[in-house]
Amino acid sequence: MPQQVQIRKYSGELEEFDINKLIKSLRRSKADETLVQEIANEIRDSVSHGMTTKEIYRSAFRMLKSKARVSASRYKLKKALMELGPSGYPFEKFVGAILSQEGFDTKVGVIVQGNCVQHEVDVIAEKDNKHYMIECKYHSDQGRFCNVKIPLYIQSRFLDVEKQWEKQQGHKTKFHQGGVYTNTRFTTDAIQYGTCVGLMLTSWDYPKGNGLKERIDRSGLHPLTSLTTLTKAEKSKLLDKGIVLCKDISENPSFLGQIGIAKQRQKKILEDSEELCTAH
Repeated sequence: MPQQVQIRKYSGELEEFDINKLIKSLRRSKADETLVQEIANEIRDSVSHGMTTKEIYRSAFRMLKSKARVSASRYKLKKALMELGPSGYPFEKFVGAILSQEGFDTKVGVIVQGNCVQHEVDVIAEKDNKHYMIECKYHSDQGRFCNVKIPLYIQSRFLDVEKQWEKQQGHKTKFHQGGVYTNTRFTTDAIQYGTCVGLMLTSWDYPKGNGLKERIDRSGLHPLTSLTTLTKAEKSKLLDKGIVLCKDISENPSFLGQIGIAKQRQKKILEDSEELCTAH
């Protein structure tokens, strides 16, 4: 491989191929270290100038899938979140499930009375003295970021809701906060504004060490779209039924029969679901 091969990112920019980044992402999949090195070496030897990060990901995913199915499911987590569409409602349910796992009482898709007008809120989450109003911004394209307009808009809605909340009995002493969850990323301006006004911002990798990818790994709450043993059509049918988690399938195997999956295949899907549900 020639030195300093430049590859093309999702944004269209060129950057130097870094094998260590690839190795790190492969290790996140919990694949055996020998397999991680084998895949990394094969890709290093085949990568060429101008190759896209998408092409590199596809190659790595294909190799992982052929040797370690569940590791491939973990590896495709970012893409799996993109597949929680097209409506975005499955992503709202997914965010609600993560917060529930973390001890919050959650309601998804509720109408809340503000001081001036009513608001449709994606997720309301409460725990102890904390009360959150969360908007979920789902994108099916990895290149689409949340710009500053989104936290500006959410903050204005939150302030209207907060005024009404504070009028309710027992709410004067509660900590109220608005939040934005996205499956992609925030622009620098969005983070700067959100931080300045006190919004809770959560994206794929923000805040550092506590973004969606880390929280999913810790909780074992993988979206069912991660499963390599389900077809795209089967995933759509399950999402249409309001089922968004591998855990849902593990706990209710009958869902698979309801969408016409044969018993023999169900066994393999359930094995993968149960392994993915194990928190790390």
